[in-house]
Amino acid sequence: MYDTILIPTDGSEQADRGVEQGLSLAANYDAEVVLLYVVDERRHGRTPALGSTAVEHAKIEDEAIEMLEEIADRASDRGLDVDCACHRGLPWEEITSLAEQRDTDLIVMGRRGATDDRRTALGSVADRVMRHTDIPVQAV
Repeated sequence: MYDTILIPTDGSEQADRGVEQGLSLAANYDAEVVLLYVVDERRHGRTPALGSTAVEHAKIEDEAIEMLEEIADRASDRGLDVDCACHRGLPWEEITSLAEQRDTDLIVMGRRGATDDRRTALGSVADRVMRHTDIPVQAV
């Protein structure tokens, strides 16, 4: 039923629930997993020329890659094929774009991420992903 599952994460506890659900589904369907972390340019500034923002982006990307590799190890322990990606941009745009590029069958993500605004049922990223893609989205 699912050949490729995209699992975006921002490293938050809420997003990790989506990671676990996505890995479980991938194991059940023997699907390839695509893990994605997006350096959110709204929170960390647009792509810089040089300076402290460049250093901050590099630091965030290094930490994100390390986190993705840890998740990939968990997936590998379940016998899953995993591809990791770290992008810069607006998270919902990067998620929907990569999902379409990779011909993803399902996107599994946390209902909320790092900001965890509990006033709404969905966080802004999950909401926008659902509104801007025809690919099924499971918000956990």
